[in-house]
Amino acid sequence: MNPEFITLSKENIEKEHICCAFSDKKCQESYELKKEWLRKEFNHGYIFRRLNERAKVFIEYGPAEKAWVPVEAPGYLMINCLWVSGKYKGQGYAKALLESALADAETQGKNGLVTVTGTAKLHFMGDKKWFLKQGFEEVEKLSYGFSLLVKKLNPAAPVPSFKECVLAGKCSCEEGMTVYYSNRCPYTEYHVRETLTETTGKRKIPLRIIKLESAEEAQNSPTPATIFSLFYHGEFITTDISVCMDNRFDKAIQV
Repeated sequence: MNPEFITLSKENIEKEHICCAFSDKKCQESYELKKEWLRKEFNHGYIFRRLNERAKVFIEYGPAEKAWVPVEAPGYLMINCLWVSGKYKGQGYAKALLESALADAETQGKNGLVTVTGTAKLHFMGDKKWFLKQGFEEVEKLSYGFSLLVKKLNPAAPVPSFKECVLAGKCSCEEGMTVYYSNRCPYTEYHVRETLTETTGKRKIPLRIIKLESAEEAQNSPTPATIFSLFYHGEFITTDISVCMDNRFDKAIQV
């Protein structure tokens, strides 16, 4: 297999799609906000690489020091998202994308790759079992369901760790719902501002919305899942954006 991958840049992002939500008219604004987020992150060495097809086959990564994730990992590249869906599964695309990130890490003299997954499966998070099969190691685990994985290229490099702000799995607001989100995903803006607002309003549940606007804010947030994290009475609940929807909210949240 010799897949043709495209690496997005400021020069081509206007005409190239970003895999997710490209056909979802409701999320058109969110889609454009994700593209704008990428344009800014390209300035910090961020990479978005995808299959040259109209498909969800892509990887996103960049310098861990600039990552929108509360992790201490100096000298590493942080994988934010690696997704292969539908008929493209099982054909080696994920491994090929991962190998491209490893090659970049070697070329840049990085210590290795680091990523956050669910300890068990979590929505919008990487597959821990798959990463372990690719030679990653689990170096830290949070009690509320997140694992930190690393694949070292430099055996003497420091071991990455979660920042203290995420250790408890709690946020400062102890009343109602609190959602943390960013434009790292083209689904979040619409579903937080429209769907979740309507769903919680219908149930008369107070909702506090916190949009992470910078890497610094994300690195100091109370959750490793800075795409979307929902808290209830201060306790972490889920990373699943679909719970914003009225017909999925009650079962998932069990308020």
